[in-house]
Amino acid sequence: MAISTGDTLPEANLVRMGDDGPETVALADRLKGRKVVVFAVPGAYTPTCHSAHVPSFIRTKGDFDAKGVDEIICISVNDPFVMKAWGEDTGASVAGITMLADADSAFTKAIGMDFTAPPVGLMNRSKRYAMLVEDGKVTAFLPEESPGTCEISAGESLLAAI
Repeated sequence: MAISTGDTLPEANLVRMGDDGPETVALADRLKGRKVVVFAVPGAYTPTCHSAHVPSFIRTKGDFDAKGVDEIICISVNDPFVMKAWGEDTGASVAGITMLADADSAFTKAIGMDFTAPPVGLMNRSKRYAMLVEDGKVTAFLPEESPGTCEISAGESLLAAI
C-alpha cells in the first residue's frame, strides 16, 4: 500500500556522494524536527524528470524557503555517482537541492511507490511524487498519475498545496 498523508515515513538509508566518495544518509535524521520537501523521479536524465520535475523545484526553491522548508530532497532509484552528476548538470545542487540515491529501491518499495516498466528499461523504479514531511510525518502528498507527466507533483503544485 502506498504512503499517504498522515503517515510517518519509514526509516531508510539512502546514499549521496560526499567529499570522500559515497556516504550513507539516514533519512530519519534529515527529517527529525524539520520541515522537508521530498520528491521522487523515475530516473535521472529521463526526459520528464530532467526537463520538468527537477527544474520545477529549482524555480520554486526560494518560495519553499519562504514557507519555512528546511530542505528539498530529490530521490531516484539510481546510484550516487549518477545523482551527483545529474545534480550538477541540472543546476539542482548549486540551487541547494539535495540529490539522494535509493540505489536498491528499498525506500521506494517500503512506501509502495515502486514500479517496473521493462519496455523502456526501467526496473524497480520510483513513481513520480512530491510530498511535504514535517518531523517525519507526511503532511501533503501529491503522487503523479502517469510517470511521463509532471503536473500534480511539480514544485508549483506542492507549493500551492501547502
